[in-house]
Amino acid sequence: MTGVLPFVVRRLLAAIPVLILVTAGTFWLCRYAPGDPVTVRTGGRASPEAVARVKHQLHLDEPIIVQYVRYMGDLLHGDLGVSQHHEGVPVADIIFPKLKISAEEDLSPLLLVFILGVPLGIYLARRRGHWDDPTITAAMLTISAIPVFISIPALQVLLAVKLKLVPTGGWHGLFSKTVILPSIVLTYAGVVGIARLMRISLLQVMGDDYVRTARAKGLSERTVVYRHVLRNAMLPLITAVLYSLFGIAFGDFFTELLLGIPGIGAESFTSIGSRDYDEIMAITIIGAVVFILANLTLDIVYTFVDPRITLETS
Repeated sequence: MTGVLPFVVRRLLAAIPVLILVTAGTFWLCRYAPGDPVTVRTGGRASPEAVARVKHQLHLDEPIIVQYVRYMGDLLHGDLGVSQHHEGVPVADIIFPKLKISAEEDLSPLLLVFILGVPLGIYLARRRGHWDDPTITAAMLTISAIPVFISIPALQVLLAVKLKLVPTGGWHGLFSKTVILPSIVLTYAGVVGIARLMRISLLQVMGDDYVRTARAKGLSERTVVYRHVLRNAMLPLITAVLYSLFGIAFGDFFTELLLGIPGIGAESFTSIGSRDYDEIMAITIIGAVVFILANLTLDIVYTFVDPRITLETS
């Protein structure tokens, strides 16, 4: 069997055992970790009889294998369960709107990271051996090393309190001023990573024989870089782009917490703290599916970028 469709089918079938392991492992860790949703919700103040009654209603007193089979049966019918922390609200009604918020939060930084990072990485690669290459690289690394729990309060004081240009936090949509602070925070660190990745990829390709041959023919450095080097240096960048696109809806944990953005990152923290089993499982499963689809798409895209790569060898 050859072609894209048989390849996709094979990879999806191979992903089934992975998903089973992920769901089983997460399910087991949730049940055997200290605490449970009933105890967390009541603060340990309920009587043992009341706790036992609620656990029986939630089937938490059943053997773990029975609970897992029950959960997977509901999952196969599209039921992600109900949230105990949110008092019985369906998990799907909670996490999908929050995934949308996180995607909106990440969209602007994602575009800015690649718009700024790729040209910067190309410039640094072309300036290797000159003073501005290590100077700019050192400056970028210094800025990116500042943790968000320091940079976010500093930006809030400067831009929100002093200059009154933006709100201190919250979220009012993609086209509101609340997008500015998370965009700044998520962009400056991401640009550094993409620029360094682009620089390293270009430098590795620049040492190949065909590049030296192109230079020996008298081609300008700009022509060598953009016509001969850039395409062959694109594979690592494509990896970064696709993983960023597939991960766009998962937000940034610290940024959402510190800025009060009700996205999936902050919700993940809440669900873990409240031992909300069904919500934890749903977030984990969606993350695993996204990761599998990202790898599948990446393998297919590679074959279009580099003819040496085929689906049979992916």
